[in-house]
Amino acid sequence: MSNHLFYRVTKRVLDFGIAVIVLGLVWPALFVVALLVRIKLGSPIIFSQERAGLGGRPFQIYKFRTMVDRRDTEGQLLPDDVRLPPFGRFLRTTSLDELPQLFNVIVGHMSLVGPRPLFARYIPRYDTTQIRRLEVVPGITGLAQINGRNAISWEEKFAMDVQYAESACLLLDTKILLRTVAKVLLRSNISKDGHATMPEFMGSEGAQR
Repeated sequence: MSNHLFYRVTKRVLDFGIAVIVLGLVWPALFVVALLVRIKLGSPIIFSQERAGLGGRPFQIYKFRTMVDRRDTEGQLLPDDVRLPPFGRFLRTTSLDELPQLFNVIVGHMSLVGPRPLFARYIPRYDTTQIRRLEVVPGITGLAQINGRNAISWEEKFAMDVQYAESACLLLDTKILLRTVAKVLLRSNISKDGHATMPEFMGSEGAQR
């Protein structure tokens, strides 16, 4: 068995086992958060959205709902920062909204560690280097999340995603997971200034595609 295949198999086994164990430990918190989301934000409790996975293949990502359904006089949804109430902001700053993604890990659409899964519509906007982020399974956390998260630029994020794709190993995954715990406790770099999370990626200026 090659080193790369050994890593992929071992990573998948660890992802599945750790996700099942964590869900077994935090299910009371999941229940409480789900109840509070229903009371404070309404239904649906779980927010699902199509994202691009390994190789760009689409899948549904799951999160706890954090925004309310507020629209303008023409029926259009208001900007994200307007629809994000204090309780939704709390879920995001504590990363509690991400807990349902453990189910994505269990079924294999995501890993614990990897580039964050983004919209499929971004794929044509990647340059020839950025698209390499799709060569690995997307994750709940990754290099970009422990090195600035949403406070850094798209270009910086993608550079770290590609760096991970080129150097992924169990030791690196372990370091990222440990640093993620610290980041969650500090509640740092949750959003870009002036945005609920990040502005839409429209492509890098001067990029070759």
